[in-house]
Order: sequence, then structure tokens, then C-alpha cells
Amino acid sequence: MRGVSQARLAVSGLFFLNGLIIGSWAPKIPVLMSRLQISESTMGLIVLCMGLGSVTMMPVFGGLTARYGSSFSVRLAAILSAPVMLLMSLAPTLWSVAAVVVLFGGTIGGMDVAMNANAVAVERARRRAIMSSCHGFWSLGGVAGAGLGGIGITLLGEIGHSVLLTLVVAAGLALIFPRLLHDAPSQEDRASTPLRLPRTPLPYVIGLVALCCMIPEGAILDWAAVYLQRELGASLSLAGWGFAACAGTMAVMRFLGDEIRQRFGAVRTLRVSAVIAIIGLTIAGLSSSPVMAIAGFAFAGLGLANMVPIAFSAAGNMPGLASGVGLSVVTTMGYSGILVAPGSIGWLAEHFSFSVIFVGLAALLLIPLLLSRLMKSADFG
Repeated sequence: MRGVSQARLAVSGLFFLNGLIIGSWAPKIPVLMSRLQISESTMGLIVLCMGLGSVTMMPVFGGLTARYGSSFSVRLAAILSAPVMLLMSLAPTLWSVAAVVVLFGGTIGGMDVAMNANAVAVERARRRAIMSSCHGFWSLGGVAGAGLGGIGITLLGEIGHSVLLTLVVAAGLALIFPRLLHDAPSQEDRASTPLRLPRTPLPYVIGLVALCCMIPEGAILDWAAVYLQRELGASLSLAGWGFAACAGTMAVMRFLGDEIRQRFGAVRTLRVSAVIAIIGLTIAGLSSSPVMAIAGFAFAGLGLANMVPIAFSAAGNMPGLASGVGLSVVTTMGYSGILVAPGSIGWLAEHFSFSVIFVGLAALLLIPLLLSRLMKSADFG
């Protein structure tokens, strides 16, 4: 049991380090724009390269996880991702930076699939949910990476910050790797696991649930401040609280989510979460004041917090399907929501108000609510 407890801490550490690396990307963007002398539109294309790398490599690492186990694939992805930020800092030209960003997206995306699969393996061993708190550690890592990254770049310069980040990640991995849960499949299971997309529709339906849950997350991240400022007259300092309020309540609720799911079950938890998120987004969309909209985003965060972790647990425990294969489908579909949503919502905002858009996103969450019965495989009773 001590080994399983250590494995639980180890996989939480992986989520934290993954969030730390991704969070460190945020303050890197203006530095790259300045160094390369590029415009916002060009930087947008480079950001798209990150998404392209992730979507391409997530199915690959899903197949590796199914064939060799999550402990193998997460080690590979984590080792490859550790020096990528340093390589990005050393890349001298626009094209070399773009190539490294593709690698960055691929390794981080592959690590995402594999560490979620390892969390599922730990859940099975413990017979208790841990996925929500793992995503909570990811949120903490993201806050640390984004918050300390700007300070690090200011004090140490772009390369100095990247060297320090690489050393911190490498030290963290050295502590984590010996404590990871080893879940390599048997020779018979390995031979019988085809490296192809599943032919059953269930993973894709659960992927649709994850997609519908992550689109509102991406929308609040990218557009809440614009909505508060342009349509509700918020000051620039107040407008930033739209996403901050949502992210804060999400982080708190994710650390509470495992016990909630353990007590009430995945299906009921998802249903209640969906209703809360729908109410929160509706309040935000129909608000006449910035403060009320911010309160709506905070309430929506309480609901959104545990919906994606439940979908990931359900994907990793589908009967008759290797967890890496199911998770690769669901994570790819889910994270495509964050990649697709910003541009799509920006286009819609030219034809409709953000108020209408956020109410529409509330309606989108009716899909996970109606499909909530499919989350039964996320239970560990």
C-alpha cells in the first residue's frame, strides 16, 4: 500500500511539472515576439504549431501507452519535454522556433495522455478516485509557471530562465520516476493490442463530452476579459478577474472533487457539475454588470472543474479497451476544444455579442448532461 501511496504522489508530481512547463510558455510569448520581431498574427501561427504537435502526437503516445504501459510512455514524453523550452530559447530563427514549438506541443501532449493513463492505473490500484486532484496539481503548476516565469525572465534573461526551468523539471523527474506505478501489460495483452483507433463509438462519444466541457474553459480563458471590458464597461484591471475567478474556483473544487465523486458517484457528480456550470455561464452571459458576470464565471468554474477529469477517468476504464487508446481519443478531442474555440468564438463575436455566446456555451453543456450515464466506468466502488 505504501508503494501505491508513493505512486499517487508521483503522478501528482507529473501533473504539476506538466502544468509548470505549460505555464512557463505564457510569459515566453512576448519575449519571442520581441526577439524575432514578429506580429501578433505571426505569433498566432506559431501557437497553432503547438496545437498541431499535440494533436499529432497524442494518438501516438496513446498507442505506446496501450502497448508498453503508461510508466514507459510518460517517462519518454517527460524526458523529451524537459529541455524543449531551452531549445526554444536557443533557436535563432522564426522557422527553427516554429519547429521547436511543434516538438513542444507534441511532447507535452504525449505526456498529457500518458500521465492521465498513469493516474487511471493508480485509481485502479487504490480503488479510489484521484483524477480531479491530479488536475488540481496541474492548475497549481500552471499558476507557478506563469507567475514565476515572468520574474525569472526579468531576473535571469530568456536563456537563464529556461536553464533554471530545465534543471527544476529534471530534478523533479529524478524524484518521481522511481516512484511511478509500473503498469506494463503482459506479452499476451501487448500482442493483442492493435495500434489503431478504436472501432467502438463509445470513446468518441466520451470525447464529445470532453470537447463540450473544454470549449467553455477555452472561451473563458481567451474571451472573458474582452467581454467584461467591451460589453460591460469593466476597467482593464477588473476585466482580468473573469478568468481568474473561474480558474480559482476550478482549482479549489478539483482538490475536493475526488471525495465528492467517491461519495456520490461519477454520473451524479457530472450531472450536478453540468447544472452548476450551465447556471454560472447563463448568469455571466445575462449580467448587466462586470461584478455579476465575474460571479457567474466563478460559479461556472465550480461546475467545470470536475467534468473533464471524470470524462478522462471514464475513458481510461472503458471495458475491453486499453486505457491509453481510449484516453488518446478523448484527450485529443477534448483539447481540440481549447485549440478550436478561440478562433471560432472570435469569428462568432463579429456577428453576435459575447453575451449571446456565453449563453450558447451554457446550452452546449446540455450535451454532457444528457450523456452523463456514460460516465459510469469512472466509478471505483
